[in-house]
Amino acid sequence: MLQHQKNLRIGRFSQANQIYHITFTTKNRAPIFNNFANAHLVTRMLKQSDALQHTSTLAFVVMPDHIHWLFALGSKQQLQHVIKTIKSKVTIKMGQPIWQAGFYDHAIRKHEDVIAIARYIIANPIRAGLVARVGDYPHWHVAWL
Repeated sequence: MLQHQKNLRIGRFSQANQIYHITFTTKNRAPIFNNFANAHLVTRMLKQSDALQHTSTLAFVVMPDHIHWLFALGSKQQLQHVIKTIKSKVTIKMGQPIWQAGFYDHAIRKHEDVIAIARYIIANPIRAGLVARVGDYPHWHVAWL
């Protein structure tokens, strides 16, 4: 395991109903999700996680080479297991390994503005120069709309 991957896990914990901002990337930052069907597959897997009550999604955006996901962790769930499940299901459906090992997580603290974090997440396509308006990008969701 690379030192960077070990560092990502320092201080990581799973707590039911805790809100997390997760970022995970494709292997070598390959723009796999420029393909609409591939991006839609990830979207379906995130929604399936909610349907299984593993998570309760507040916001997400599927970028060409990474995912930002803001959610509350379901009861009796482990953060690492939830992410591993999403990555595994997408990999199996696509028929090839596509993910960089590990993920970045940030447990949202009580003083942090969750809506501001959600806005940051869904504005990623604008900052990346992919679209001029959030509504022009097809692969995002926010609970407050």
